[in-house]
Amino acid sequence: MERRTPPKVTVRPYRPEDWDAIARIHDIARLDELRCSVGVEAFLTLAETHEEEGLFDGDLWVAEADDGTGEGPQVAGFAAFADAELTWLYVDPARYRQGIGRILLGQVLSADDSARIECTVLAGNDHARALYESAGFTVVETKTGKLAGNEQFAATGHVMEWHRL
Repeated sequence: MERRTPPKVTVRPYRPEDWDAIARIHDIARLDELRCSVGVEAFLTLAETHEEEGLFDGDLWVAEADDGTGEGPQVAGFAAFADAELTWLYVDPARYRQGIGRILLGQVLSADDSARIECTVLAGNDHARALYESAGFTVVETKTGKLAGNEQFAATGHVMEWHRL
């Protein structure tokens, strides 16, 4: 089996021309997230949910990956952070397991001096939970209620916290 060289990943602030790329990434990755938790019937696009869920309320970063193929860097994921909460973190499914989520999470943790940072992970989204736990997040509460962004559906989420040492 041939080993691929990991892509060179850089993180930068969101620019309006990134919209199509992050919308595509969200819409594909959100289906994976829902498939292992609430169910794909609860899916809504980023275009349908970004305003109500405050995508642009705080800092928004994109990760660009360059495979060295000559195509140049491509948007591979994004993360949003507001009021000591990681509110969005999505990676292009074609880029899963390449360290991009970890790099975006590191950006969030280093960009803010909050003593405590929170995020919520849907029950069943074990890969995301493992990523956060590997960075030092712990589950502090598990809640069941309405799914953020599509309140017609019930969801269970793990509230996780990270504390600066």
